[in-house]
Amino acid sequence: PDPATPDTIVLIHGLWVTPRSWEHWIDHYEDSGYRVLAPAYPGLEGEVEALNEDPSPIEALTIPGVVEHYEGIIGELEKPPILMGHSMGGLIVQILLDHGYGAVGVAIDSAPPEGVRRVPLAQTRAVFPVLRNPANRHRAVGFTPQQFHYAFANTLSEEDSQKVYERYHIPAPGSFIWAAVLANFQPGMQEGYVNYNNDDRAPLLLIAGGEDHLQPASVNESNFKHYRNSSAVTDYHEFVGRSHYTVGQDGWEEVADYALEWAKEHATTRPAA
Repeated sequence: PDPATPDTIVLIHGLWVTPRSWEHWIDHYEDSGYRVLAPAYPGLEGEVEALNEDPSPIEALTIPGVVEHYEGIIGELEKPPILMGHSMGGLIVQILLDHGYGAVGVAIDSAPPEGVRRVPLAQTRAVFPVLRNPANRHRAVGFTPQQFHYAFANTLSEEDSQKVYERYHIPAPGSFIWAAVLANFQPGMQEGYVNYNNDDRAPLLLIAGGEDHLQPASVNESNFKHYRNSSAVTDYHEFVGRSHYTVGQDGWEEVADYALEWAKEHATTRPAA
C-alpha cells in the first residue's frame, strides 16, 4: 500500500450517545484491516448506564474542550488518519479538518457549523426538549423514549427504537444545542466556527439521511454549499430513507462502506502538509 495511505480510522460520536454507538463500525473496519480508534469526549469514558446515573461529566463539556481533546489524540498518531464523525461528531470533524488535522474527513448527519441558517420544522421539533427551557444551557438534557424515537430513530418501530434507546442513549450538554442556535444571532467565530474557504484542508464528504429529523438532509446540503468557494475537495451524498440512527439501523454497512471507499479514494488527493 501507498505509505501515505492512512491505516487508522478515528470515529467521533455525537450527542445523546457514547462511542458504543460505533460498535458495529469498529468491528467492520477492523475486519477490513484498519486500526480503529473511537475515543469518548473527555469525561465520557464511562458506560452509558453510569452516565445516565451521574450526568455531571456531560454538563462540564465544552465544544473547544472536545475539539482540543481530539486534536491531542490525532496529533500523537504517526500519520494523519481518516476522520469520521456522526452528528455533533460531524461538526467536530469539520473543525478538525479546518485546523489541519486528518488525511480526509467524513461527516455523517452532521451538526452544521456556524452560518448554516436552514432550520427545518422537523429539526426544531427534535431539539425542542432542550430549547424550551433556557436553564437547559447549563444542564445535561436527555430525551424521553418518545422524543428519541422522533429525533433519532423515526424509521424504526417504537419497539426497536426503545431497544436502541436503552443501549445507547445518554443526556446531552444543553450548552452545545444552545450554542448552535445562538451562533446565528451572534455570528463571528463562535464555538462551531469553520473557515469554509480554507483551500488547504483535507477532502471532506458530507453524508445525509433522507428521513433524518435531527439533522435533516436540507441542513447537510446547505452545509455542503457553504464550501463552494474552497478549492479543497468537498462532496455530498444522501442516503434515501435513512434516519439519524444511520450508523446502527439496518443497512448501516452500505453507509460504512461508502464512507470508507470515498475516504480511501480521496485521502491522498492533495500533497501532504
